[in-house]
Amino acid sequence: MGKKVHYPEEVKKKVVQLKLEGNHSNQELMDMFGIKNKSQIKTWMKWFRNGENHRFAQPIGKQYSNGLGPEDDNEVTLLKKKVAYYEMREELLGKVPGNRKEVVPEVFIQIVEAFKHKYKIKAICECFGVAKATYYRWRRKEWGPTVLEEKILEICEGLKFRVGHRMVRDLLRKEHQIKVNRNTVQRIMQKYHVQCRVKPKRQSYIAGESKIVVPNYLERNFHASKPNEKWVTDITYLPYGEKMLYLSTIMDLYNNEILAYSISDNQEKSLVLDTLRKACEGRNVYEVILHSDQGSQYTSYEFQEETKKRGIITSMSRRGNCFDNAVIESFHSQLKSEEFNPLDRGKLDNHTVREKVETYMYYYNYCRPFKKLNCQTPIEFRVMAA
Repeated sequence: MGKKVHYPEEVKKKVVQLKLEGNHSNQELMDMFGIKNKSQIKTWMKWFRNGENHRFAQPIGKQYSNGLGPEDDNEVTLLKKKVAYYEMREELLGKVPGNRKEVVPEVFIQIVEAFKHKYKIKAICECFGVAKATYYRWRRKEWGPTVLEEKILEICEGLKFRVGHRMVRDLLRKEHQIKVNRNTVQRIMQKYHVQCRVKPKRQSYIAGESKIVVPNYLERNFHASKPNEKWVTDITYLPYGEKMLYLSTIMDLYNNEILAYSISDNQEKSLVLDTLRKACEGRNVYEVILHSDQGSQYTSYEFQEETKKRGIITSMSRRGNCFDNAVIESFHSQLKSEEFNPLDRGKLDNHTVREKVETYMYYYNYCRPFKKLNCQTPIEFRVMAA
């Protein structure tokens, strides 16, 4: 860029006078006074027509429309400018997450884009101590996820967006030796829209005392100190295919492992008996406590005889009280929420429903970590404890 040329006040006024006389062209005036650009003559003529004669005496630099520079401001004007500056600064800094010690390029670019129509870019840069040229350099650069963000995205995608930020934080520490505040993890998950899918809440009702078919040996003590000490079982509806299906499941409370499950288009006694036989296969089940609700399948003569023959101790919830069997109830709710609720029910057939249940059971046992199990999967926890 060439050096700016300063023209004396006398030259400017003389050029305007000669131009008004109409005897000289712009080119002749440029040659006569050594003016480099005809736009300069047009500017001087504009000042003259607008009555801005004070401008002829101003030096090189920014021209002020009121004829005054910043050094000529009175105390009231200076105070107003200072107040406006601090108001702008407070508004801008309020958009910076964390402790405001340092603003990262990506966040700074977002702030400038949001406020550039309200404040000058130069003023925004000055608030953060960032050079204007630096801002434009940052804006030209593509900003991708950081290493931490990539690890978080990897965990969330691997677990199909089914865990919350606390579990992700624990897995970062366990698998990648990365220690980070849970709020940071939550902010990154929100930024990339990978939060845990929350199931809808529903009204809960607690029933009163009812006649007990068999004793409730569990008494809501869902902790087991060893495998095959306490099992829980239940049946749930699968209203997702062209016909209603029913899922029967047995879980070991030691590590929340799903030991067996069966699916049928009816909820007869054969469904729970089939599940029980699968769970008992290859396991020592003598004196295992098997807890269920008071469904007719579990109170049936055939089921009670089958459990007695195998040395299993049956336990039952109070009638109508799902909280006495909360763990298996929660599992079934979780399965539906995570595997089926995001899908279009109209596009599923019964074969697809069965496949999805099978896929989820494998995921739950082999891939899903639990805080209760020190961020291990049910199978991993059982193997490590053996």
